[in-house]
Amino acid sequence: MPRPTRDDFLLDPDLVFLNHGSFGAVPAVVQQAYEGLQREMERNPVAWLQRRAPELLAEARARLGSFVGAAADDVVFFPNPTTAVNMVANNLHLQPGDEVLTTDHEYGAMYRTWRKRCAEAGASYVRVPIPVPVSTAADFVERVWSAVTPRTKVLFLDHLTSATALVFPVAELCRRARAAGIVSIVDGAHVPGHVPLDLAQLECDVYTGALHKWACAPKGCSFLYAHPTAQAWLEPLVVSWGWESDHPSESQFVDYHEWQGTRDLSPFLAVSAALDFCNTHDWAGVQAEGHRLALLTRSRINALTHRPRVDQSRLDRVDRPARVDPPSRSCRRGGVEGAALPRASHRGAVARVERAELRPGQLRRTQHRGRLRRAGGCAR
Repeated sequence: MPRPTRDDFLLDPDLVFLNHGSFGAVPAVVQQAYEGLQREMERNPVAWLQRRAPELLAEARARLGSFVGAAADDVVFFPNPTTAVNMVANNLHLQPGDEVLTTDHEYGAMYRTWRKRCAEAGASYVRVPIPVPVSTAADFVERVWSAVTPRTKVLFLDHLTSATALVFPVAELCRRARAAGIVSIVDGAHVPGHVPLDLAQLECDVYTGALHKWACAPKGCSFLYAHPTAQAWLEPLVVSWGWESDHPSESQFVDYHEWQGTRDLSPFLAVSAALDFCNTHDWAGVQAEGHRLALLTRSRINALTHRPRVDQSRLDRVDRPARVDPPSRSCRRGGVEGAALPRASHRGAVARVERAELRPGQLRRTQHRGRLRRAGGCAR
């Protein structure tokens, strides 16, 4: 099976493009399929949008569901994870005294989203520092879980961090959150096409991922997964024809969120072309080789700078992820440059926690060690 070369992309030949994590490059054949969908729509816009598009979207969601390990009616397309998380945050109806628990590795847009939502509600925004070099997966889980209190309403976690490229062990924390009645939301923006993903194994309430990064889909193509038990309380960010639909489908969740007024649906519908490209270009091999090169580059940089690694795991070997479509349930590590936290059986100490008690127009925080207590201190 061939692997992709720069000739498969539309990139400037003088450019060495390494940053698929911000805005991934689209293969020429995927771009061609994307533009073909746009041209097909323009031949008869009304017929295409009103009659053809719903069928095509259902097919695309089925293909997406197979890719991420979810039922087609449990996923909907969004232009980006930021929009998806804002929709979810808008539906939480936080109350004064509620707490949103996260780490200090989350993406900047999400940090701003939660600060604003908590400030408006008078809720507390609790960030658990995860120090680098990191220790073990067990230590990470205990550090985060030690910050849970009776007031914790939401657990928000990155699956693969943007700034530090660490694969967090979110499955155990989602399992604990479900048992405790805490809403679990996972930001997996960098995961699809980068490391294996099987949502059936995570037990999270909500998961969002971008397909326009490592999965090679056109810009503006992401998804939101919602567990069936969470779908009932997720009302649309934009109310349109799917609300109290004249022609309801079998999924109110899809009806509410799929149609957001007139917009270009072509990026969503080009998902199949993107996944086809990955599957016919040895994407497992691409992931493994990218991971090997990332480790080699890290070793060289560490040797030059004499700086410690951000993780203490033994990543000398490369685990080859499964085929892109469908996902493997047995493979949990590997990827282009994400480093999974190592496993261990010991429990970590209580983390140093930044707690922000937020009120409308005001942000207050304290940092302390040891026993968790209610936040106070000076205004930020």
